[in-house]
Amino acid sequence: QVITGGHYDVDCYVEDPNGRTIYKETKKQYDSFPHRTEVKGVYTFCFSNEFSTFSHKTVYFDFQVGNEPPILPDMSNRVTALTQMESACVTIHEALNTVIDSQTHYRLREAQDRSRAEDLNGRVSYWSVGETLILFVVSIGQVMLLKSFFTEKRPGSGGAST
Repeated sequence: QVITGGHYDVDCYVEDPNGRTIYKETKKQYDSFPHRTEVKGVYTFCFSNEFSTFSHKTVYFDFQVGNEPPILPDMSNRVTALTQMESACVTIHEALNTVIDSQTHYRLREAQDRSRAEDLNGRVSYWSVGETLILFVVSIGQVMLLKSFFTEKRPGSGGAST
């Protein structure tokens, strides 16, 4: 997910260890990509901002590798039904996973909103400084104009007197 920068879009691709592209998207703000690996080795991923060279971007990504270990020992080899305590543990564990996903989502939204707020704060600050400077220039101009109304202009002192 692109958190900050530009139009919140980025190019992305993923390659397997053989160099075969298994995922490629352009100008995406966020996406999810599930993939079961077939080849062992180093998978390469790249986020590209080549189309938008003037705006820097912050990208969040999360990898979940492997299956989650069972909550209870020998849970995958059980033949009998779960006890009430065991099923309650499974339910609580699933609820906690949902909470973790929600917290991650809210943290990302908070980071986006913080970036927007700081950008807006900077713009408001520059606008305020500009308005203050214009206010001083206009005030000085008005004082000088009013002063010119009340000063008497005397004729030149090099003429004949009567």
